[in-house]
Amino acid sequence: MRVLRYLSHPQVVIDPAVPVPDWRLSEEGRARVLALAETGWLPATTRIFCSSEVKAHETATLIAGMLGLNLLTDPMLNEIDRSSTGYVPHDRHEALADAFFADPEVSIAGWERAVDVERRGMEAIRDLASRQGEGDMMIVGHGGIGTLCWCALAGIDARSRPDQPPGGGAVWAVRLPDLTPLHGWLPMEQVARVAGH
Repeated sequence: MRVLRYLSHPQVVIDPAVPVPDWRLSEEGRARVLALAETGWLPATTRIFCSSEVKAHETATLIAGMLGLNLLTDPMLNEIDRSSTGYVPHDRHEALADAFFADPEVSIAGWERAVDVERRGMEAIRDLASRQGEGDMMIVGHGGIGTLCWCALAGIDARSRPDQPPGGGAVWAVRLPDLTPLHGWLPMEQVARVAGH
């Protein structure tokens, strides 16, 4: 069975002075990725893609390096465009995110609409999956767009907001080539442990 795994980037350095797409992995996030990559849980992976945002690219670069694979970027996989607000404190961000998922047809505070994020994300995933040859595929992205795409694939109402575990670094998986759901968001360490047995 061939598998497409979608991995969200883990912890980042939150810097209000830096545009969110340019945030980098924190030491904790980087350490988690390196520990994951060293478990050898992705030997069947033949292609790895990521969004063009720094934190996702850093995550994917570490994994691709351990697997000896070339990394390909696709801006269609980028996170929700929140440039209208930029950085906002945690509580404000959570309130905006709740409204974003609750009203997918509405632009919340100027954010990209959920329906548009889901549409471009699924377009990218379907295109990449259709061109996958032998082996598994990994896409490294983000929690927001990743949740929307998982809901679309699993037939879940995104308004229920089945979010990834705190800290990011979570995985959902579907079967290739038909994109049949295998499991929803799980911490990457848990997925690696199961795959190692």
